[in-house]
Amino acid sequence: MQNARSTVPMDVSRETRERLSDFAALVRKWSPAINLVSKSDLPHIESRHIADSLQLAPYIPQTSGIWADFGSGGGFPGIVAAIVASETAPDLRFHLVESDQRKSTFLRTAARELSLNVTVHSERIETLAPLSADIISARALAPLNMLLGYAARHLSTGGSCLFLKGQMHEAEIETAREHWRFDCDSQVSRTDPDARLLLVSHLHHA
Repeated sequence: MQNARSTVPMDVSRETRERLSDFAALVRKWSPAINLVSKSDLPHIESRHIADSLQLAPYIPQTSGIWADFGSGGGFPGIVAAIVASETAPDLRFHLVESDQRKSTFLRTAARELSLNVTVHSERIETLAPLSADIISARALAPLNMLLGYAARHLSTGGSCLFLKGQMHEAEIETAREHWRFDCDSQVSRTDPDARLLLVSHLHHA
C-alpha cells in the first residue's frame, strides 16, 4: 500500500494534508468492520474518495455558518470538507447526517480525533429538525429529485447545494425539473469525466 501522506491530492497546506492522511488511516482501520468503502477501494482512498470530496473545497465560505452533509457514511465529503475548513474557516459548523449507528460512531470518532467542528446526527434526513444550512452537500446518496426534497427542508434562505453525481446526472436533472425550480451549474468532475459536481441554487417547488 502506498504511503497515504504522499498521495493526498490537491494543493493543500501541510497541516491539512496530514489531517487528511490521518483520516484516511482511520477509514482503513474501521472499514473492514463496518464497510465504509469497498475492500477494493481501500488502497485508493486518497486518489478516489478524498480527491472527489476535495472538489468541494473551493466552495467553503470564509465565514461562520452551517454546512450540512447528507448521508455522510464514511465521511465523504463531509469530514474532508470539515478538515479543510478547520484551517480556512474555523467558525464554519458542520452537521453530518447519517442514520447508520455504526457509521455515526465512526464519524464522531473521526471528528474528535481530528479536532473538527462537527456535529453528527444519527437520524434520517426527512425526520431531522430543519438545520437552516447555508450549504448542503451529498455524494452518491440518492437521485437528484429526492436530494432536492431533502434540501428544501434543511436549506436556509439563499442557501445552495453541492452534489457529486455520476454519469446519469443529465437524466436526473431533467426529472428533477419536473418537480422543482432551481439554477444548476454542472461542472465536470476532476476524478471521473462522466461524473459531475452540481451547484444548485434558488431552489423552489415547481
